[in-house]
Amino acid sequence: MSKKLRTGIIGMGYIGESHIEAVRRIGLCELAAVADTNFELAKRKADMYGIEKCYSSVDELLADPDIDVVHNCTPNHLHLDINRRIIASGKHLISEKPLTKNYAEACELLELHRQHPDVVVGVNFNYRMNPMVQEMRRRVERGETGNIRVITGSYQQDWLLYDTDYSWRLEPEISGISCAIADIGSHWMDLVQHVTGSRITAVMADLVTVIPVRKKPAAQTETFTNKVAEQYTLVDVKNEDYAAVLFKMENGATGVFHVSEVAAGHGCYFNVEFNGSIQSLRWCQEENDRLWVGRRGGDNSYIIRDPNLISPEVRPYTGLSMGHPEGWNDAFKGNIYNVYRYISEGKRLGVDQPDFSTLEDAAYIVRLTEAIVESSKKRCWIELD
Repeated sequence: MSKKLRTGIIGMGYIGESHIEAVRRIGLCELAAVADTNFELAKRKADMYGIEKCYSSVDELLADPDIDVVHNCTPNHLHLDINRRIIASGKHLISEKPLTKNYAEACELLELHRQHPDVVVGVNFNYRMNPMVQEMRRRVERGETGNIRVITGSYQQDWLLYDTDYSWRLEPEISGISCAIADIGSHWMDLVQHVTGSRITAVMADLVTVIPVRKKPAAQTETFTNKVAEQYTLVDVKNEDYAAVLFKMENGATGVFHVSEVAAGHGCYFNVEFNGSIQSLRWCQEENDRLWVGRRGGDNSYIIRDPNLISPEVRPYTGLSMGHPEGWNDAFKGNIYNVYRYISEGKRLGVDQPDFSTLEDAAYIVRLTEAIVESSKKRCWIELD
């Protein structure tokens, strides 16, 4: 494709701005338009970033014939309708996760996409595009770890630590039936399945609402803010802010992980360890340039990210030389870049295997989330067909 792909972004909240910054770093595309029902917010962001067009509705943006790719950065309860309209329009889609509020909605999108097979759909599970995560994947593929037997880890944050902290993710009507699992546990599960090339097929979970009553601000606040509202309403919280999950995988591996949004001092503590029959691999997002390799009968070691030494397949996802740390926003950009490169090279879903999360991958994560919630309610193992 000789011309740059032209991009439109829907939703100008916290994550929408992250998409703006990522797209502006990718040479394959040009950010042409933004949209939000809060037109004043959209116009402010458009002026700030020098974006040519600004719309107040999804329909206006989709009617623009110049737009090739649309990013859906809206809250969960809007994902089905907006994703459905984008796919039906024939424009390519990059959707924020979770794909939908529930698995029934995800199946609707899967069926619609079968009617529009030329539309490329990528879902933004960005952690899989950290270079050292890709390096783990390649080492597992080459058999350096041996058979993966045990997988452990966690994802911990503290943005819901106080009863004055509040988010729409706590409300089932907007977020769906889960907060912590759908929000951050989904990232952990996607990464594990991506690295191993195997699916989680059984879960046993314990979901906990650590703070059962919260002070909901009278006015809307942004995610991760420390501002305490002067006016609020006391509300009963239904969705979990902590969860622990035992799981089994189709490749025979077993494991456990926990996620928390009430862990003081943790902003984005994502860690995972793969124990194989030959080696172990451990990665932590807060030290994302390092990969620990564990051995029995030999020295353990740290692999430092170096574009000159990592696996050839990983090099497109790293740009800085060794010693210049790459971070969350670089992996975020790398995931979106991967979708644009896939489109630009004329690849087709179902024919050419992508590195980014597909519609099918993301739908399965929604299904896993529902199974985890069911397991916690029934206090038993839930197996997925």
